[in-house]
Amino acid sequence: MDTQTERKQTGLTTLLQSSERKQIAAAMAVLAAYLLPLFVLGEGAHIRVHDNLDSNLAWYKVLAESGQTFGSVEAIIPQIINGNLSRNAFGPELSGIVWLHAILPTMAAYSISQALTRILAFIGMYLLLKGHFITESRRHWIVVITALAFALTPFWPSGMLSTLGMPLALWAFLNIRSGDRRISSWIVLLLLPLYSSFVLGFFFFLASIGVFWLIDSLKQRKLNLRYLMAIATMTAAFLLVEYRLVYSFLFDDEPNSRDEYFHARLSFWHAIRLSVKNFFLGHTHVMTVHGLFIMAATFIALWFVFSKKVWNAEWKFLLLLGMNALLSVWYAFWFYRGWLPLTERFHFLDTFNFARFHFIRPMIIYIGFALALRILADTGIAWKRAGIVLAAGQLVLLLGFNDEFIYRNKPTVGEFYAKEQFTDIAEYIGEPKETYRVASIGLHPAIAQYNGFYTLDTYNNFYPLSYKYEFRKIIEKELAKNKTVRTYFDEWGGRCYLFTAELGKRYMFKKDSNAFLKNLELNIGQFKQMGGSYIFSSVPILNADENGLLLEKVFDSDESAWRIYLYKAV
Repeated sequence: MDTQTERKQTGLTTLLQSSERKQIAAAMAVLAAYLLPLFVLGEGAHIRVHDNLDSNLAWYKVLAESGQTFGSVEAIIPQIINGNLSRNAFGPELSGIVWLHAILPTMAAYSISQALTRILAFIGMYLLLKGHFITESRRHWIVVITALAFALTPFWPSGMLSTLGMPLALWAFLNIRSGDRRISSWIVLLLLPLYSSFVLGFFFFLASIGVFWLIDSLKQRKLNLRYLMAIATMTAAFLLVEYRLVYSFLFDDEPNSRDEYFHARLSFWHAIRLSVKNFFLGHTHVMTVHGLFIMAATFIALWFVFSKKVWNAEWKFLLLLGMNALLSVWYAFWFYRGWLPLTERFHFLDTFNFARFHFIRPMIIYIGFALALRILADTGIAWKRAGIVLAAGQLVLLLGFNDEFIYRNKPTVGEFYAKEQFTDIAEYIGEPKETYRVASIGLHPAIAQYNGFYTLDTYNNFYPLSYKYEFRKIIEKELAKNKTVRTYFDEWGGRCYLFTAELGKRYMFKKDSNAFLKNLELNIGQFKQMGGSYIFSSVPILNADENGLLLEKVFDSDESAWRIYLYKAV
């Protein structure tokens, strides 16, 4: 090779590297803009309520203030359900998100967690695609844009890197599988458990990696022991971090609310419909927003693969598409009533949600998207441009899914927790909070918990079944009048709420609501027997006196989303 040719190749390489750096810088700028509202608005920001404001964010604060962050496996959280809630029901003390919320105010911790998760999601997908799926320098724009899109997906916040960290873990595993001896891969496998959840993502990822190891071993007729050791190492790290979960599973034999979770109830055709829905729309806890542009790119690429008969060359793309479909079917049919004979015999099939194998789908969908874009780009300049348009469309769509847009009609964080309003309530009651118990109607008990009140109600899916039965006596007549809430409470019970027949499964009645209760039938004697003194209601109770309730005062506040009617049990 002559000197002039070498110079041209060196110049081209430098140009490509410079272009890639500019692309990465642009991606980071987009990511920063996406995160900016959280850091600028703070408690004025709009964020997800379901499985977030109504639960996890309050739990972190309660745990931090309970003094039980390092509590023993026998420790309890006295602020919730009369001390019947185990410390083990909260996040482990080795979890990074627990420490963020212990050290920082809620929104500072939340914003940093969002930034950390999305940046690592970008890095993980970038390394995975560049190292193992799209290695051509001229296709690095696909790597960067796919990594950015993946990092912008509206993941479940308290899941941290449980799903968005999977590409980084897969990158490490594939490195080790190929014989790469870099220590960075092992460091990734050891550190990821500190900022992710085993049961909410990585159990299913590691189980799948184990299956691929087995298939690999059978195909190669040779055991890759370093690969197997990597799986064992990460699994051991997770079990160490989540030792409380291990203890509860192995040694806590007291019946708990999970024991009455019955999932197998769908008909065959309902499960088929759910399979299709999940394939195209995904799931709330692992939202991928892939039903429009990604699906368009996928089906166009699939048409090219079959029309050009290049399925041998594109086997990775086809494999991922097949896995995507299979996981959707698995998710839906986990709820098929045909499982009943097995769930009745093997109870753990009810208490552990094996449907969550579909939590692997975000990674699979976005790797498949990258491969689809590469197929389009390889087909010709016109289809490359079409791929760029589809990729740009996906980014715009994801930017539109920013919490500040999606939840703009929900209360802000400050309006939701209404600290000033609940401080006024506490001052009006005028007693130490630990000396009385409260419950809520028409709003989440997490709000009272966040503000330091001791509650009889809660949202947790791991508490004693005996407490559920005692609490049920308070709302027994209301459940009898409404089959929907009766089934919801009796066959799950994670929301141990003061359900009413008139309000049903609605938990958020803002102060502009015209709702009210006129036929309420609570067992206030049982409420008082359990230590209950006050009810915080976001709607007026017209027959309060018939229930042994006295309206003490109505609390309004400009900074609150609620109008709180304070009722005292008399």
